[in-house]
Amino acid sequence: MAVSNSEWSQKVAAFYASPSHFLASTTTENFVYDLLRVLADEKISENVKIQILGIIQEFPGWLFTSSRLAEQAAESIFSIYSQLPFVPKSVNLKCHLLLSVTTIVIATDYLTSNVKILNNLMTQLFDAVCDTNDRKYGGHFRPLRALACDCLREFETCHPGLLSRKLELLHTLQQKEVSPLHQAYTLLYIQVLKNAVHALSRSRNVSDGAIRELLTRNEEIKWKVMEKPQDLLAITTTTDLTPLPSTIETKELKSSVTLLLEESFLLTPVSQAALFHELIQVVLMVRSLSPAIFRSQLLRLFGTMDISLMHSMLHMKASFTDSLFSAEDENFLLKRLVCMAQHPLLSNPVKLFYMDCLLHFPENRPINSNLEENLPVLFTPKMAACLFPTLFNDSSTMMSRLNLVSLMCLDSAEEERGLAEIFDYLVSLYKLVDANGSRGHTVTFFQAVYIFVSCFHASEMYMSELTQYMVKLYQRHCTLAPHMINLIDSIQQLFEDSKWPVSLGEALRKLIVELPPKQLSPHKLKLIWHLKVLARVAKEPTILQKTTVRFLLNVVQASDLCRQGDWKMGNSVLSVCKSILHHQNVEPIFNDLADLLQHVHAQFQDIDIQDHAHFYYALLTCLSHEKLAGIVAPGTGNCIRAKTRSLSSLMSESAGHSISVLPIKHPVLKIIPVPEEGSSNLGLAGDTTVKDLEEDSLQKYLNQFQNVGFASTIVMKFHLTFAEEVDPEYHKIYTVHLCFDLRSTHYEPLSDLHVPCLFLSRNPHVFSLAFKPHLPFPVTLHTRAVFTREDGSTCCSQLEPVDIGFARLFLALPVPTNWPLEMKARLFNQFWESLLQTGSSQSVLSRFCFTTVQRPLSELVNLHFQKYVVSQQSDPESYKVFLFLPPRVHLLLSLEQAHNMAKVDIVTDNWQLLPFINSYLIDITSEK
Repeated sequence: MAVSNSEWSQKVAAFYASPSHFLASTTTENFVYDLLRVLADEKISENVKIQILGIIQEFPGWLFTSSRLAEQAAESIFSIYSQLPFVPKSVNLKCHLLLSVTTIVIATDYLTSNVKILNNLMTQLFDAVCDTNDRKYGGHFRPLRALACDCLREFETCHPGLLSRKLELLHTLQQKEVSPLHQAYTLLYIQVLKNAVHALSRSRNVSDGAIRELLTRNEEIKWKVMEKPQDLLAITTTTDLTPLPSTIETKELKSSVTLLLEESFLLTPVSQAALFHELIQVVLMVRSLSPAIFRSQLLRLFGTMDISLMHSMLHMKASFTDSLFSAEDENFLLKRLVCMAQHPLLSNPVKLFYMDCLLHFPENRPINSNLEENLPVLFTPKMAACLFPTLFNDSSTMMSRLNLVSLMCLDSAEEERGLAEIFDYLVSLYKLVDANGSRGHTVTFFQAVYIFVSCFHASEMYMSELTQYMVKLYQRHCTLAPHMINLIDSIQQLFEDSKWPVSLGEALRKLIVELPPKQLSPHKLKLIWHLKVLARVAKEPTILQKTTVRFLLNVVQASDLCRQGDWKMGNSVLSVCKSILHHQNVEPIFNDLADLLQHVHAQFQDIDIQDHAHFYYALLTCLSHEKLAGIVAPGTGNCIRAKTRSLSSLMSESAGHSISVLPIKHPVLKIIPVPEEGSSNLGLAGDTTVKDLEEDSLQKYLNQFQNVGFASTIVMKFHLTFAEEVDPEYHKIYTVHLCFDLRSTHYEPLSDLHVPCLFLSRNPHVFSLAFKPHLPFPVTLHTRAVFTREDGSTCCSQLEPVDIGFARLFLALPVPTNWPLEMKARLFNQFWESLLQTGSSQSVLSRFCFTTVQRPLSELVNLHFQKYVVSQQSDPESYKVFLFLPPRVHLLLSLEQAHNMAKVDIVTDNWQLLPFINSYLIDITSEK
């Protein structure tokens, strides 16, 4: 079936929209074959072919699920590549073809042992790479050479050491290349060189001339490297590098490294950084190469404005310390970083990078080995003064600078003076937020408070003053309650023994409980914020809650809060009570708390709040403090959901968890499909007579589908029984609830099923499911069972999936049962001609052939299609099979014997079924 460029463009767009959904409508194998067929079709435009190759490049793991598919795809793409002439208009397609094969080889691992394809691919890549300076094919094919270099680098990255036997050739090519591709050749060579030296350093016996032999090697590639799993992390990082013996001869290597460094200025900054990264590792592994070899590059790097090069220089400093950088160099580099961190022409993200470099500066002789943020020893207060934050800085810069000057203040001899300046800055932020500052200013202020407390929490004077400012801020802006709670939680996580979060919470509680209750009643929103703060403060066992409980009792009694019955307000009150029950000693406040809960239970006009208040009252009056705290404590794991649904999930003293659904790892039940005894269609047209259909049987038949829901359901029977080797505690289960999930958009969801009981000693339970497809594709039935054991425990078990095959979707033709075969055969012929003549985009004609040596055609038809045969002849032997698949899909098969072969002509009104029809016919004809 020919498909136009526009249709394939739509297919590609549909695949990208949802690959999993697209592949669910066909088989992966058929889709790959379609892609390869379109790539070889000369009528398809180059743009569409590139889109198809894009699918292969982006989704190799989805498409090539077997070595056979991967091999066929690689060979087919190679064939197309070799047939394309070396003309300028074909360069783009050639690049994508070569990249696609490389992607299949690297990403799938199915072709690592196929030497023929690997040799062919490497031949094509090196053929392109060896065309230095565009002598053979001209400048139009320079993109192909660049792509070949990138493909070889990818091979070397994923399989380190693969190209180490081509070092001499790669070095020669790198030296000869004078076009802009010199950069690509250089990066390819240095990566292969570094990996080769790394592999040599891990060898046990290394001769003195091993490096010279390595650099002059030009041999065939050994593909066994691709079969070994590689630790890419160990190769790409500078840690855990094994140095070579110092006696090894490195004259040739030093010459190559020196030449690469001298030519490095020809590369782009990012490529220079990549080159330096590889060379640093080479020098670390070869002891006889002095780090001073980089000295000639430092003058250029000290003055760079590029981030990647600055990072490379810091990498050098971290790797070689005082072997390469003197104290003067270190001081100059620090001043350079300070200057760049405040440069007015740089963007904020770039300046933040330089700030981060200061906080993680690699010193020559660090005082400690702490990897967290530390200021270098040579960083002076004068430098820090240049980076003091202002209110005009953006939020990120402000916090970064505040963090830096705070660390400087901790290490400075003039700590008091610096601390006063930082606190004054914090007060300036406070005033900005107090004057109705924006959300950004508010978040910045609380972040600044966090930094200040984390650095100066030992300064009691400033911490006490900060508490007063925070209370004043909350008094004027109670909507900041979430920020206050988050600040308290964050500081406690940072310093578990810090007293300041507790003192702040106590101050906020005191402020709230001293407010007149009548003043709060008109402002419900303010009261809710206050209650959130009180609920958080109640979690501190050292803060007594007697005044809090009395405050709540006065609020609910003096206001119309209970009469209004606002659920949100009532829940906020009870959240404070819950925190008190969980964290506080309730003996001193027993009477007041009981009165509060009793009043809410009796007066609050919301049944849910009443029930919760009554529940808390029952806990308070009936249980000890330990049991009470255990019940209201937040659950873990499955208990969280159970406690959220019901706070009354009481547990016995010996129970280790709340009442919940217990998950079972191994399936307890299983579903077995019942073999079909006969086809059954729901909603068949039994009122249509033979006389009515004699005039125009096809039109009369099609008119039936105008009735909504006609023949749209497939009913299948299943057995629900126990799985093998079930523990005795599951031999009798009750109230079984089955939840079905088809995980497909091609079907309507299935309803849940309830089974009263299931005993191992009894027969399996038989049930039916009505499948209602939108498209009749094979599907998998996933089932989850929730049931109760004899001991009362509720359990949940995931059953083994059940595959609903394509043949299970076949139904007999939805026509009256009194129709003779002649009438069905005539309808078959009319339908066949109608589908072929209309030329619809959905209808399609296809053919399938198979041998009948092992099994005659008659046996195959009797076994699989007997119920659906509408016509048969003996000379020559032929059959006509009419299949119906809900909701309205027809499958017409014409089977005919020809010598030792049989042909099956297929006509259907939905071409999307062809992959499943083909797979089904392959399965039944290959059976022995």
